[in-house]
Amino acid sequence: MTTAPRPRTPRPKIVIDAAQLSHLEALADGAMERMPDMADRLLTELARARVVETAKLPADIVAIGREVTWRDETAGKEQTATLVWPEDADIAQGRISVATPIGVALIGLPAGARFTWQTRGGEERDLTVISVR
Repeated sequence: MTTAPRPRTPRPKIVIDAAQLSHLEALADGAMERMPDMADRLLTELARARVVETAKLPADIVAIGREVTWRDETAGKEQTATLVWPEDADIAQGRISVATPIGVALIGLPAGARFTWQTRGGEERDLTVISVR
């Protein structure tokens, strides 16, 4: 008996802070040789994003410096972390880099968004953004 592949959850629309866009693009460009998969995913996300001025960025959108709580629907586990630039990342302090698979997956998402992302090991996980602060 074979099992059909499960359908992917479509990616929700994302919003990016215009003040962070050039830094995010430079980060992706700079990582192209040593982390091509992450860099490509980040550039793909940025290309499809709606870009808004900082003053118009909704409070419930995941952005650099904001704390986000998400639930891994696959594992049934909730996590909370602040999304930061790579140089500020510290897992023990609850700060995750935007240059990680989960960071790329979360950037620009609104609270309530549900999506599928791929771990570094290639495993697909269903996640839901619970809150953004």
